[in-house]
Amino acid sequence: MSTRSDKPTQRVTQAPDRPKHGPARTGGGPMHGRGTGEKAINFLPSLRRLLGMLRPERTLIIVVVALTVISVVFNVVGPAILGQATNIVFAGVLGRALGERFPAGTSTEQAVAALRAAGQNNIADMVATMNVTIGRGIDIEHLGQVVALGIGLFAVAGAFMFAQGWLLNNVVQRTVYRMRQQTSEKLNRLPLAYFDGQPRGELLSRVTNDIDNIAQSLQQTLSQMLQNLMTVIGVLIMMFVVSPMLAVIAIIAVPVMMGAAVLIGKRAQSKFAGMWAATGVLNGTIEESYTGHALVKVFGRQREAREAFARQNDDLFANAFAAQFISGVMMPVMFFIGNLNYVAIAVVGGLRVATGQMTLGAVQAFIQYSRMFTQPVTQLASMSNLLQSGVASAERVFQVLDADEQSPDEQGTLAPVKGRVAFEHVDFSYSPDKPLIEDLSFVAEPGSTVAIVGPTGAGKTTVVNLFLRFYEVQGGRITLDGTDITAVPRQALRDEIGMVLQDTWLFHGTIADNIAYGRPGATHDEVVAAATAAYVDRFVHALPDGYDTMIDEEGSNVSAGEKQLITIARAFLSNPSVLVLDEATSSVDTRTELLVQQAMAALRADRTSFVIAHRLSTIRDADVILVMEDGRIVEQGSHDELVRAGGAYHDLYQAQFQAAATA
Repeated sequence: MSTRSDKPTQRVTQAPDRPKHGPARTGGGPMHGRGTGEKAINFLPSLRRLLGMLRPERTLIIVVVALTVISVVFNVVGPAILGQATNIVFAGVLGRALGERFPAGTSTEQAVAALRAAGQNNIADMVATMNVTIGRGIDIEHLGQVVALGIGLFAVAGAFMFAQGWLLNNVVQRTVYRMRQQTSEKLNRLPLAYFDGQPRGELLSRVTNDIDNIAQSLQQTLSQMLQNLMTVIGVLIMMFVVSPMLAVIAIIAVPVMMGAAVLIGKRAQSKFAGMWAATGVLNGTIEESYTGHALVKVFGRQREAREAFARQNDDLFANAFAAQFISGVMMPVMFFIGNLNYVAIAVVGGLRVATGQMTLGAVQAFIQYSRMFTQPVTQLASMSNLLQSGVASAERVFQVLDADEQSPDEQGTLAPVKGRVAFEHVDFSYSPDKPLIEDLSFVAEPGSTVAIVGPTGAGKTTVVNLFLRFYEVQGGRITLDGTDITAVPRQALRDEIGMVLQDTWLFHGTIADNIAYGRPGATHDEVVAAATAAYVDRFVHALPDGYDTMIDEEGSNVSAGEKQLITIARAFLSNPSVLVLDEATSSVDTRTELLVQQAMAALRADRTSFVIAHRLSTIRDADVILVMEDGRIVEQGSHDELVRAGGAYHDLYQAQFQAAATA
């Protein structure tokens, strides 16, 4: 139970009595999100889900499949046409050679009979199966027509394949665009607790590196897989048409290749998952080291930073090397099996030509088909490394998309806000086994300034986070003008609250842009007025471009105190009904602090204000001061009342006064 002072207060009243524990609401604390690599990659479900994201593009995908089928049909017919060209050439050479042996006018049947009578049965069988004219050479006109037909078929196939690639690129890029959009929208729906539990570099790696890897994997695998699968089917049909026996020999290699692919793929799978997890960890380390590079140098931790980077870089190298090496074995193994199959087809085909069971052109065409058959099978197997990598990245993105979202917003609205804020028997903890706030109750009347003080970890900032609904209370409730804050949309609530944090944050843009961030659509005159009220105008004219001075990514071209003043000006411009100041003057020098205190006194006029402070000199004029310890209010009252009481606040004040006196 919270301890309350019996001394009168100016604008704070006790909360109305109600049961200690209200309906429990789910809240989150640190480590709310799932960790990287928590589960091993679940390949097939993740692959199905990834392919399911292509569903909105199904019309284009049907067109892509149709174009691929047409292209593959023309491609697989091409070798048969070229086989005819080979037969024309061979028949011409053989006819000219036989013309030197037999007299003019000898028919093919007569020549075959003569060859058999002479015991040359193999040559007789070849002549019998071919369109040979005794004494006539190569039919150049016919040969030209056949070659032109083959070239035309290949040209049309290439044109259709180009169109297929262009459309498929649109499909992939639009799918990845939607994935990025879904991830961005998801991040906006996640509670603050999720981000507290995720290293920023790791989260950025999922949103950037992993999605880029998905795009690359889809782009390369979808096009090749579709084309190769259709090619395998088309070539298989043509091989059975040309020679069923040789087709059976070619098919024998398929299960051997697939077995090798599965065996190698399983070993590579876990390594790719580890590679992308290690990438996220390394990105997190780099982001922290270079964002806080000044702190690293001040404390002389360069060696530790280098060692951490080297250790994680070694881990990434080991996983990446293993993944790429194992998957890289795929291609040589597939080529070796394919070459053995090629040798078998060449030997058997040569014997069948020699016995007259096949034409030379048919064997030549079949050898082309065998290459066209084994090459797609090899590529399908070798692309498993790309697919494994892409699915591993997809699963990491899906972990973000599947993270627990903050509770849905209600559809209510806020009436014009007066600013009465009430905490009624509020309970909250970041961890179930470590309670923080228990049965916290107080009321801030409209227009009052409530200061919250206490040692580090007492729950001061948590109180503000609960009011802003960055976290949800787990017991009790918080009301604004009598309305439960969970009964209105979060944005409607936050639109009425202005906040200045201890950790200033400026965006890449001009000083004017950063101030105007407090209220979209503000005019330049309004920005200047807010800057003047927050004493930004005093230093901005000394900068080269005044209000148009660009702030770099870390705001290093303005001092820490100037950054703080810009954020205060941003709060001025937002014109909130309730103001929250979390150590808002911690980075401001003493002289500027006095000026800012005057400005904030004007800003707090007619507004309910919450001031979290460690420097007690900044809150002497607060209407009421709440002293917190271990998530409870142990004292409350005005500055003078609490000093006279000689309790916890008195001890804090004396400690600061003595420290200042001896400094």
